[in-house]
Amino acid sequence: MKNKYLFCLLLSSAWFVTANVFAEQLDGAGVAKPIDHIIAVVNGECITRQELDEVLSLSIKQLQKQGIEPPPRDILEGQVMEREILTRVQIQLANEIGMSVGDTELEKALNRIANANKMTKEEFFELLGKEGISYDKFRNEIRNEMLLVRLKDREVINRIKISEGEIDNFLYNQEQSSENSDEYELSHIMIRIPDLASPERIEKKRKRAEEALAKLKNGNDFAQVAAEFSDAADALEGGKLGWRPAAQLPTKFSKELKSTLQNKLTPIMKSQSGFHILKLHNRRGGEAGSGPVVIDQTHVRHILIKVNQVTSDNDAKVRVVRLKERLDNGADFEELAKIHSEDPSGDKGGDLDWVSPGDTVPEFEKAMDKLQPGDISGPVQSAFGWHLIQVIERRTKDVSNQRQRQEASKTIRARKSDAAYQEWLQQLRDRAYVEYRAKDI
Repeated sequence: MKNKYLFCLLLSSAWFVTANVFAEQLDGAGVAKPIDHIIAVVNGECITRQELDEVLSLSIKQLQKQGIEPPPRDILEGQVMEREILTRVQIQLANEIGMSVGDTELEKALNRIANANKMTKEEFFELLGKEGISYDKFRNEIRNEMLLVRLKDREVINRIKISEGEIDNFLYNQEQSSENSDEYELSHIMIRIPDLASPERIEKKRKRAEEALAKLKNGNDFAQVAAEFSDAADALEGGKLGWRPAAQLPTKFSKELKSTLQNKLTPIMKSQSGFHILKLHNRRGGEAGSGPVVIDQTHVRHILIKVNQVTSDNDAKVRVVRLKERLDNGADFEELAKIHSEDPSGDKGGDLDWVSPGDTVPEFEKAMDKLQPGDISGPVQSAFGWHLIQVIERRTKDVSNQRQRQEASKTIRARKSDAAYQEWLQQLRDRAYVEYRAKDI
């Protein structure tokens, strides 16, 4: 961070000196073109005019591909700048706490993206090149997106606590009302309220929400208004939330949507994170399962060697191969797991207890399902690293009540997570030191 900040200071000083002499420079053909310069510093990291223009250009193309008319360029630029600042502060935090995305994980993600587009990776990158997107830039963008998802899980999702009492109350309320099984197709606009905002600042944000609502009532396209006004991460996707179960929405939202007509707007609603406007596109009744759920479960344990900045993919595999040789020669699985496994389950000898279909990543589950009780797998690679897997026993079990409580916990977590994530983002943004260096922002 210190090196980046020093670079910013040097580049900034150079720009100011140059700017006093030349307002522009000449290209090879003698045509004047603007000098690239710093327009903001985020915790010591530079954002240049060229970088912002590139992101702005991609945002405009993204909106146009969705059939959304971009808002005026100066307004969109402000939205894009704020999003870029939020992205930078999150990546900075991830780097500070030592989070990373390995090359192996990244390559798998890139292959999945190419396959989803029915192309080879080479064909996909050739297409990106024709659209002016470089291979290295796209790789870096996907790596950052993966990093942000991992950071959100660590800092927000995994810290949400759900008590057994909350689950009991949720299931009781669900039994008393069929409304929680409804689902809504939604778009939204959120005007974020800064942490510890003064009453005057909150009132200013309310007026901005009222301005957005007025535009919508005057017939402006929702997606365009979202791109212009919304502070939510999906603003440049037109604010689309897709289908959401009523039970996962804040109570205030679901109550308002109950009486909202199709293709109509809700009034402005205030939450801890900001002011919200929802548009209800469609509604449908949810499916509430009530019969027995009988599944095959596996009692399994494993040893995990992670791939990270210290341990390469090849080194991790070699370590696992050597551990497998020791197991084949009579070593005790539980003892080796306690000593060598880099998973939290290592303290319990690698025991993951009973797992159900879908509880583990596909690579792990596929290898586990091929094993007989007592068998030990060869090296198995997943996004987490390299595993050795041992099946202890199998059983068939009615998990209706367990699954019902798991689903209830998942729903409560989803309901809490949106608000918690927005609050966390706002706190992160408020703590960041941002210095604007240009008058055109």
